[in-house]
Amino acid sequence: MKGNVVVGQSGGPTAVINSSLAGVFKNAMERGYNKVYGMRYGIQGFIDGQYIDLADYIKNDLDIELLKRTPSAYLGTCRYKLPGIHEDKTIYEKIFALLDELDIEVFVYIGGNDSMDTIKKLSDYALLTGARQKFIGCPKTIDNDLAITDHTPGFGSAAKYIATSTKEVIRDAMGFSYGKKNLTVMEIMGRNAGWLVGSTALAKGEDCDGPDMIYLPEVPFDLDKFSEKVEKLLEEKDVVVVAISEGIKTAEGKYICEFTAGSDSVDAFGHIQMTGAAAYLANMIHDKLGIKTRAVELSTLQRAASHLSSKVDIDEAFAVGGATIKAADDGCTGMMVVIDRVSDDPYQSTTSVFDVHRIANDEKVVPREWINEAGDNVTDEFINYAQPLIEGTLLPVMVGGVPRHLVLK
Repeated sequence: MKGNVVVGQSGGPTAVINSSLAGVFKNAMERGYNKVYGMRYGIQGFIDGQYIDLADYIKNDLDIELLKRTPSAYLGTCRYKLPGIHEDKTIYEKIFALLDELDIEVFVYIGGNDSMDTIKKLSDYALLTGARQKFIGCPKTIDNDLAITDHTPGFGSAAKYIATSTKEVIRDAMGFSYGKKNLTVMEIMGRNAGWLVGSTALAKGEDCDGPDMIYLPEVPFDLDKFSEKVEKLLEEKDVVVVAISEGIKTAEGKYICEFTAGSDSVDAFGHIQMTGAAAYLANMIHDKLGIKTRAVELSTLQRAASHLSSKVDIDEAFAVGGATIKAADDGCTGMMVVIDRVSDDPYQSTTSVFDVHRIANDEKVVPREWINEAGDNVTDEFINYAQPLIEGTLLPVMVGGVPRHLVLK
């Protein structure tokens, strides 16, 4: 009989992260593993001995379907940076002692860049000490900034929600346009990669022109040019809607959010908390032109909106979860499952595995050629890339008019 699997979730949650968890659990059970343990609050909780037997909570296929449609991290998440394998061996000794105690054969971690760093370090330590466990990374991040993989589970649903919300924000602004000039600045997540803010362009269609300008962090942001462009647009129309990434920064490298208060706190990986860039720009234009301005921050809504998730995204998240177990059965360790795009029309994808050492701590940004020359919008190449990922909708199970989720009790 096979041993056991342990799976954890790390970093920022998504609308489909639990679909990957469901894929891990279902595939591991079907492949004959004895138990699937879930880490509570990622590797940080696991170090403290926090784990559950998932079979006590996922009883049947209905639970699996509810889990696939449940947003955020079912098991709880963390932002915890493991030390280097030669810096503090006591932590690794504690982790591997617990893995042996639970008869763990396969360790799966669902997460983004920092989570793949955890897989890299654990697999390196196992290689160094001759430990028997296999370590497989399962990609997850709305930021879509993991290297090698065509895209990441979580991005498609976030892009779908962002595009939909952008259309609604534009419609709302147009309703107040009679004889009044107004500016709306939408702030979208994305520290160094502009995949999310670029997806606001997907709002464009026969019934909507989309945002007037889109600013990605890949291109330096010029406050004066921004102000001049807004002023020029307002000479031509009454309503201007601009989408910005939270991570836009000046040519000198200063984040726009750093012009405001509230960006001093940092996480375990040294990332500053980003908020307030849209408000700063809206206030700047209001002070200069005296027009009505508004700042809209989608904040955590863009990563938790499972009621508007992409079916393509949910299906792929489930598939990559299952693929982690297959990879381990095939003898892989120190690897991450990646999505390979087969075709755009019709859209098709498959999975493979890739060395996590080539992925961890790397960052995939939007290619410069997918951003227009002025740096204030995306090109058709970006739209053609993102469009298939937002297709289809897997509706929630509704009870009493609201979605039913699977939760730990």
